[in-house]
Amino acid sequence: MRTVRYGEPHNKIRVLIVDDSLYMRRMLRRMLESHPGITVIDEAKDGVEAVAKCISLNPDVMVLDIEMPKMDGLSVLRDTMMKRPLPVVMFSSLTQRGSKITMEALSMGAVDFVPKPVSRGLVPLVARELCEKVVQASRARLRVQELRYRHETERGKKLRVSNGKAPVNTLVVIGSSTGGPQALEEIIPNLPADLPAAIIICQHMPRGFTASLAKRLDMLSALEVREAADEDVLEPGVALVAPGGYHLRVDKSSGNGHGVYYVYLDEGNAVHGVKPSVDVTLFDAGSLFKANLMVVILTGMGFDGAKGAWAARKAGARVICQNQETSVIWGMPKACYEAGGCEELVPLDDIASAVEEFCTNR
Repeated sequence: MRTVRYGEPHNKIRVLIVDDSLYMRRMLRRMLESHPGITVIDEAKDGVEAVAKCISLNPDVMVLDIEMPKMDGLSVLRDTMMKRPLPVVMFSSLTQRGSKITMEALSMGAVDFVPKPVSRGLVPLVARELCEKVVQASRARLRVQELRYRHETERGKKLRVSNGKAPVNTLVVIGSSTGGPQALEEIIPNLPADLPAAIIICQHMPRGFTASLAKRLDMLSALEVREAADEDVLEPGVALVAPGGYHLRVDKSSGNGHGVYYVYLDEGNAVHGVKPSVDVTLFDAGSLFKANLMVVILTGMGFDGAKGAWAARKAGARVICQNQETSVIWGMPKACYEAGGCEELVPLDDIASAVEEFCTNR
């Protein structure tokens, strides 16, 4: 995988809209041009036109629909990343199929995605989110796959063994946002099935999309990966993805004088504007696991995770952050580093080995 640093935006961020629906193109144009720093330079009604206009117009960011005639969004993304890499924000439907394809797009190099509004009342919120993500995308550092077509055939599944309800003493909490799904695909599949630790993944995503993320990571990994459910017990070799729309809390039962660690879902208010919040999970995990906790803060905008990582480190946890050179958006790692919570900045390619080393040496 190679890293592409996209140039600084011009006076205004030049956006190409790609959608087969005239209605959606007009709505997207209104949304984007409500922001003073964004201008829509053109529109494309299908994938073939989109690829041609990317090459001829040289936009700063492309907003791309998934399902289109002639050439679908994934094919457009693949061609664009080969011929003229640029930041892409997917505009995706909130359906099971839409969320699955969105995960594939993020894996292929799309910077972020915005769910399409399901009602007229949500349009202003979606417009604000879309503009924010386009601005962030224009500053993104792309990690472009060298089009190695993954053989997504249950990689590592044959290595699995049943974990039962084995007690866990070590926990890894991974926090990520923009660029996170692609980064997670560089980490989780490179961990062994018999990792002697549980993993919690807090990725900023809405409901529905986290389930698709968990399924995709599970398909690629030797570890078992699933979306967390209320009162799931933490087990070695199992990674739980915090479901969108909930904070994932951690606690310990008091049964049989020993107890087990488990998670529960919290529908409380968003923290830092997100739910799940990495901070919420880390405050629990740090107080329970102390020196047996490893915190990994990956690429993403904002500062979620900085306070929780600092508190966890004070309690004895090991805290690492993805370095700037390999981050799509160096926001969350930077905030953690500047707050004093981060011990070490680590390139993405080295994070899996750092996690494995920590877990096997407890």
